[in-house]
Amino acid sequence: MSQVLGVDVGTRTLGLAVSDDARRVAMPLTVIRRAGMARDLAALRTIVEERGITEAVVGLPLNLDGSPGAMTAEADRIVAALEGLGVTVHREDERLTTVDAERMLIEADLSRRRRRQVVDKIAATYILQDWLDRTAAPGRGNDA
Repeated sequence: MSQVLGVDVGTRTLGLAVSDDARRVAMPLTVIRRAGMARDLAALRTIVEERGITEAVVGLPLNLDGSPGAMTAEADRIVAALEGLGVTVHREDERLTTVDAERMLIEADLSRRRRRQVVDKIAATYILQDWLDRTAAPGRGNDA
């Protein structure tokens, strides 16, 4: 198997995470500062090619009631861009992942400045891990 890319789409950044090769654990990767779709796509292409990514999970920004959120159209653009690179893309409900990531970083006693630098890739890690856990092969187990 190969790594899976996790993406948290924001207005100013794309938070990225990757799985291990066995697709059991999600790990934070990086944050891409948004600089227009062409540059965003070039940065994503580099990561996809360097890591041999064939599958990705993009956070689906929904409102708490389940309706499409303000960023849904932007997430759809990122999905289309990744699919254009030949990547199979899955959408994963991302409600409250940034809140969870922020809470975890506060508990880890990171400064506000440091939290701003990493929260998006931590949110991408939560999105990816949720998908990995939900789609784990039966009998594989995650209790190593």
